[in-house]
Amino acid sequence: MQLSETAAGVFTIAATPFLPDGTLDLESADRLTDFYAERGATGLTLLGVMGEAGKLSHAESVALVRRVTRRTRLPVVVGVSAPGFAAMQALAVEAMEAGAAGVLVAPAAGLRSDDQILAHFEGVAETLGRIPWALQDFPLVTGVTIPAKVLLRIFEACPTCVMLKHEDWPGLEKISALRRASDEGARRVSILCGNGGQFLPEELERGADGAMTGFAFPEMMAEVLRLFREGARERMHEVFAAYLPLVRYESQPGLGLAVRKHILWSRGAIAHPTLRKPGTPLSATAVAEIEALVARQSRRLAELGLA
Repeated sequence: MQLSETAAGVFTIAATPFLPDGTLDLESADRLTDFYAERGATGLTLLGVMGEAGKLSHAESVALVRRVTRRTRLPVVVGVSAPGFAAMQALAVEAMEAGAAGVLVAPAAGLRSDDQILAHFEGVAETLGRIPWALQDFPLVTGVTIPAKVLLRIFEACPTCVMLKHEDWPGLEKISALRRASDEGARRVSILCGNGGQFLPEELERGADGAMTGFAFPEMMAEVLRLFREGARERMHEVFAAYLPLVRYESQPGLGLAVRKHILWSRGAIAHPTLRKPGTPLSATAVAEIEALVARQSRRLAELGLA
């Protein structure tokens, strides 16, 4: 199965499990893959920003992709962003040979003008050849701002770009602009949204097709999307509100991954909450705050009949 413009649902950004000594924990990768699928994921994304991609060697990246694609029938998207096209191509080719559905690419640092951005992604498309890819629009991390009009130019110039991973902030107007354009005849691509799920209900209402983020309770995204599709908008917002305090806490810059891994560990999804160095560990105070938030969330979900 290859990634296409029709992709929708919950593509969970997978954490990368490590043993206490910092080596890859492939047994936990199996466990985590099953955990995501059992809790409503319709696809997985490996080697994203929150997957500690920059801390893995090429060989480790390929080993992780092979392990996960052997474990699941869900479509797997692999982050292949790199400063140069040669490294991007090498990982993309091996990922697809291992059974990935497509790859994820963020813009290179330093792009400023609209023409520079377009030329860069035309180069990405040429480098990847027939491999379908998603464009990661995450200016808070990449430093590259891509206006909707430039995204539309990229979609037209690069038919193998089949998805936008939307993480602009604030970015709701961008989703609306892209959907208006497609309604008027521009090429329509899938839009899956990140930012930890902080704006998921509004993003769906603006025309997004789902989520591509790694919140440690993927069942939240799945339930919110289900309720949206059924037209149960008030119920959707009630369910989302039950999770929102923890979504907010997990979205802290610089600390969010440690929070996410702690929760995944506490839920039994991984054997260790290890961050590969460099990484900021949680304090005892932070752990207590997380546990209190999870407890309140559980009580609220019970009140909603979702415990």
